[in-house]
Amino acid sequence: MKNFLSVAAVAVAMSLPIWTPALAQNSLRAALATTLYQLDPSKTTIGDEYIYVHLVFNGLSRIDPDLTVKPDLAESWKASDDLKTWVFKLRDGVKFHHGRTLDAEDVVVTVKRILDPQTGSRGRSNLTMVDTVEATGPLEVTFKLNIAYAGFPDVFADRQLRIVPRDKVDELSTHPIGTGPFKFKSWSPGDRMELVKNPDYFEASLPKLDGVTLRIIPEAAARIAALESGSIDLLWNLPFEAVEKFENHKTIRIDSVPTPTWDGVILNNERPPFNDPRVRKALALTIDKSALVELALFGQGAPTFSPLPPGHPYFNTEMKFAPPDIAQAKKLLAEAGYPNGFDIPMQVPQEREQRVRLGVAVRDMARAAGIRINVERVPFATYAANVAGKAQLFIDGYFARPTVDTSLYPFYHSSGSWNRQLWLYNEPRVDRILDEARRTNDEEARKKLFKEFQVVVEETQPSIIAYAQAHVNGVSRRVEGFKSTPMLWLELKNVTLKP
Repeated sequence: MKNFLSVAAVAVAMSLPIWTPALAQNSLRAALATTLYQLDPSKTTIGDEYIYVHLVFNGLSRIDPDLTVKPDLAESWKASDDLKTWVFKLRDGVKFHHGRTLDAEDVVVTVKRILDPQTGSRGRSNLTMVDTVEATGPLEVTFKLNIAYAGFPDVFADRQLRIVPRDKVDELSTHPIGTGPFKFKSWSPGDRMELVKNPDYFEASLPKLDGVTLRIIPEAAARIAALESGSIDLLWNLPFEAVEKFENHKTIRIDSVPTPTWDGVILNNERPPFNDPRVRKALALTIDKSALVELALFGQGAPTFSPLPPGHPYFNTEMKFAPPDIAQAKKLLAEAGYPNGFDIPMQVPQEREQRVRLGVAVRDMARAAGIRINVERVPFATYAANVAGKAQLFIDGYFARPTVDTSLYPFYHSSGSWNRQLWLYNEPRVDRILDEARRTNDEEARKKLFKEFQVVVEETQPSIIAYAQAHVNGVSRRVEGFKSTPMLWLELKNVTLKP
């Protein structure tokens, strides 16, 4: 670890701008790895964008760091007995950043816009149960659903479902306006975003900071050098290989929390050779997931079967992680018409070293069964356009979702938006399970359904979810009141800075 920082990385870190003392005293500087491609919250797709969304916008509900769902812009909600009609009461007096007061029509416009396929929002799949949404009072919104859906309020805590002002929709991609604790000031693509305190924020005496600067620093070593030099106050998503470096550091502390965030080996179920479930299963049989946790995460995580992590109340504890079975893998490959194995490229995002390590480890494990993988490093910026939903085999990962339904339905249901960006999976049994789980309010029935879901997914192996990972931030000891969240966004409302 002593040689972790290159001379070039230190030079990059030292080239960060000098901050004036007045600004540094109460404005937090955080480093992200990837530029923000989208400022319209309904269209965001990556973790770095979600951080900004969480600081600038609010949903009708919110997820606290303990993963409980609480009211946010809605002060309360109630459902009909059949769980198909939901009425939300909004907070009175909440102001958007441009000064206008939030009302029910803003919610209606926001929801209808997300539901419009032309918007292209990934949040649309979370709202497919909505038949109608209307303002039934100045601060009252009524939803009519096409199914009974017990967890409906929870979905409004998700990232894309943040409420926007109906009169500023056309400006969201250039000058976003929300109701959050911080207001958008400026954005220099590839460099930084400046946010300032919202003096009219509806939570009294919050936020405590005067502002937040989100710096884009693509190189991991440069981000770490910037943290050590004091050029930044917080390094979001500290690389796991650097955790040991800061365990007993004088000026930096490690803040970590377990999460349902996962990385996986993505297999295109509509393209050969992975359109054959036997080939998908064969690759899975070469994988040692416990070893992947050590090789890719330096031990900062746990193996899992699906986006439901160990410790989740719906995790199927009856399922066991079997060791690799190379003989069975070769047998399945021969049955599928590949007695001598096959050659195939695998795309990995070059700026995501953790996922590169995962890809390299999978390549080395698969070789034993005759699956010869050529690892290709691809810029992460091109993934959405050239890799996701198109490549035969690639490495990707996704952040924790607010509910079990939003963790699974968009990813595994045949109509799911993320499914179409990933494995293109179509399994009638899974569709039935996920549809039924949305309709039931019986907790024991839901547990049974989700345990069945894991069994079917492991059997049909749409792709390989490698592990659930911890979320680790590197934090200057000047920063007080900060705690990492399993949702991986930054909770900064209560944060202060020592002089």
